[in-house]
Amino acid sequence: MIGNSTLAGLARLRPGVKRMRASSYDPAGGNSDWWEFAPGQKRDIGALIGAGCIKHIWCTMWSHDAGQFRKVVLRMFWDGEDQPSVEVPIGDFFGMGHNLTRNFVSLPLQMSPENGRSFNCWFPMPYQSGARIEIENECDKPLNFYFYIDYEAYPSETDMSEYARFHAQWRRVDKTPGWADPSVRWSQNNDAMREAWKTPNLTGENNYIILEAAGRGHYVGCHLDVDCFERQSNDWYGEGDDMIIIDGEPLPRLYGTGTEDYFNTAFCPTQEYSAPYHGVILYQGTEDWRWRGKNTLYRYHVEDPIFFEQSIKVTIEHGHANKLSNDYSSTAYWYQTEPHQPFPTLLTAAARMPR
Repeated sequence: MIGNSTLAGLARLRPGVKRMRASSYDPAGGNSDWWEFAPGQKRDIGALIGAGCIKHIWCTMWSHDAGQFRKVVLRMFWDGEDQPSVEVPIGDFFGMGHNLTRNFVSLPLQMSPENGRSFNCWFPMPYQSGARIEIENECDKPLNFYFYIDYEAYPSETDMSEYARFHAQWRRVDKTPGWADPSVRWSQNNDAMREAWKTPNLTGENNYIILEAAGRGHYVGCHLDVDCFERQSNDWYGEGDDMIIIDGEPLPRLYGTGTEDYFNTAFCPTQEYSAPYHGVILYQGTEDWRWRGKNTLYRYHVEDPIFFEQSIKVTIEHGHANKLSNDYSSTAYWYQTEPHQPFPTLLTAAARMPR
């Protein structure tokens, strides 16, 4: 029922499907086309009833609070569930971390001019009995929020059971415990523990966790946001390998060869670049310190989703064998059957802010 999204499928007739929209338009016919959120206010921007599929979300916002892209939280609920399947700071949800915006183009997510302040999501989001989308303003200032939710409504007899539900989750570790960091290495009490930090990492233990989920589904990608704030010897974070553990297997089924390799780049990239499925959309290094500052990389498994029947754990090393201590955050995107396991508690607004 969801249908093809390629040009080849555009001519296919789809009887009974209705194109619908929820938006922040001014019902009085004026130009006040936004919803106002007071500090601390939580409000549904979409309450969709019946079987359907969200096809596109656009939004933008304005606030005097400079932390708005991390302090405003987006949540989504499918089919009457109590716990959200999506819970992500809004800037991070749309593909860019660090409380920043940036012009970039990928297939499922885009930020558009002016200066990336126009957010777009093209991930399809099916549901059987209804969908609810919530915005919470955790800013200290009021928020003006503009939005479109473009969706398809299906006939009442439509069976959506063959479609998994969309999920997205944000995580952060500031700072990662790297064995090359003296404050970590020498805080251990004996030589054996110190050497353990340097043991070759084949299991993924102590890796940064991008996603940990239980159920049946498929992982469709992430963006990773790394802030290199302490100068360390050989502090190129890209030597960290991705390791993906599927269905509780004792060792990762999928081993990678380096962070930049997982994100489909090579040889320590220092250029910003965006493509349909991968890119580096933020680089702040300098000639004096190539790996300083904030970096954002993305990899979307649109053509090559990673399937799991029972569980999945997506991890990546922070430097070779988890050598480095940096600020890591990420947003993971996946589809799965419900119910999903509870998400980790979202950090407070203050704790979400970048360095």
